[in-house]
Amino acid sequence: MLIEDALKTAEENGLDLVEVAPSAAPPVCRIMDYSKYKYEQSKRAKEARKKQKVIEIKEIKFKPKIEEHDYQVKLAHAIKFLKKGDRIKVALRFRGREVTHPEIGRQLLDRFVNDTKECSEVARRPAQMGKTIIMYLDPK
Repeated sequence: MLIEDALKTAEENGLDLVEVAPSAAPPVCRIMDYSKYKYEQSKRAKEARKKQKVIEIKEIKFKPKIEEHDYQVKLAHAIKFLKKGDRIKVALRFRGREVTHPEIGRQLLDRFVNDTKECSEVARRPAQMGKTIIMYLDPK
């Protein structure tokens, strides 16, 4: 159809002539109510944003010489975060000469993973970066 005929048809119906595929040969156009189309598109985008879940990263910090009660409190917080659907970053920080015994930190992190295994899975294995060992846990 010629452009002039398409414009005339669209104008007679009170609609707009919208170019859908400009790279095609010949270019493809559609006769539609463009403002209504844009409105429906924004409503669909808003509805999609409403249904998506934003995953937050919560951080739990440890030291190698943590007391049992402190460990249990942090474990309870981690389980609460995981059940809520958040991702957890577990950071174990060494101070002073503690860094010479990283196996103590690894044992603590392994214990933490074992205690949270029913509601989490390891997203990133423990990795040492300077005086800190970092590990990520995702909810199941």
